[in-house]
Amino acid sequence: MSRKPRDKRMTIDEVVGSLESGMTIGIGGWGPRRKPMALVRALYNSDLTDLTIVSWGGADVGLLARAGKISKLVYAFVSLDSVPLEPNFQRARQTKAIPEVVELDEGMFQTGLRAAAQRLPFLPMRAGLGSDVMVNNPWLQTVTSPYADSDGVREELVAVPALHLDAALIHLNRADMHGNATYLGPDPYFDDLFAMAADRTYLSTEQVVDTAGLTVDTPVQRLLVSRMMVDGVVETPNGAHFTTCTPDYERDERFQKAYAAAAGGSEEEWQAFHDRFLAGDEASYQAAVSAFTEEAGK
Repeated sequence: MSRKPRDKRMTIDEVVGSLESGMTIGIGGWGPRRKPMALVRALYNSDLTDLTIVSWGGADVGLLARAGKISKLVYAFVSLDSVPLEPNFQRARQTKAIPEVVELDEGMFQTGLRAAAQRLPFLPMRAGLGSDVMVNNPWLQTVTSPYADSDGVREELVAVPALHLDAALIHLNRADMHGNATYLGPDPYFDDLFAMAADRTYLSTEQVVDTAGLTVDTPVQRLLVSRMMVDGVVETPNGAHFTTCTPDYERDERFQKAYAAAAGGSEEEWQAFHDRFLAGDEASYQAAVSAFTEEAGK
């Protein structure tokens, strides 16, 4: 008797309700590009605390830092691109609001995810040798290759520890109800590595379609994530806003400027931004964004 693949559709609240304080959570995307912001906003408004966040960071890190959710941050950078320093993250670093920070070379960050994805304790690489990454993270260890080169030298390498995740949050353009998903933009942003490095993966998507529809207008090679990697699927139109989700939409620069101004401003300015955009659920956020956009056209 054959069994059909499981329907993994969930709500935003169900995803956040399945997470626990103290977890290590990886957030996919890249800086201000294709971040699972609808899920991040729900985390921001949740009761969860003491989180270890692993991210090529953007506003996801900034929001969670502002809300005091992060006890440890593992990152390679935190930027909004057109706003080079994410203001909420900058504020958190200057006030030491994040108790523990681990800043890795981008290649080391990727290697840590690869090690976790392969269920290895570490992977060796050269990046970091002779740099301040090793100075600022003295817990990083080196290993000596068991294989000598042609000159009989056994090379010393950095042993990059696995970045194992309790849960991963990622956002892709299209998905089916089972967890197969495709990206339509220019870059996968390592979302598959986040999924494979995690015990559980929650996928938000612009649109849930029939499985056959995933490859109607895009090559099968863009099927980045399979249902074997995914535990929950959440349909969240405009759910990556205000980051990019090419080709569905680009970054909302006007909104990002408003966010950055509030984040870098007074407590009163941030509270006003929070009250207008972040205090409610996702539907309230999208309605507020629509009203903000309409104001620009008047």
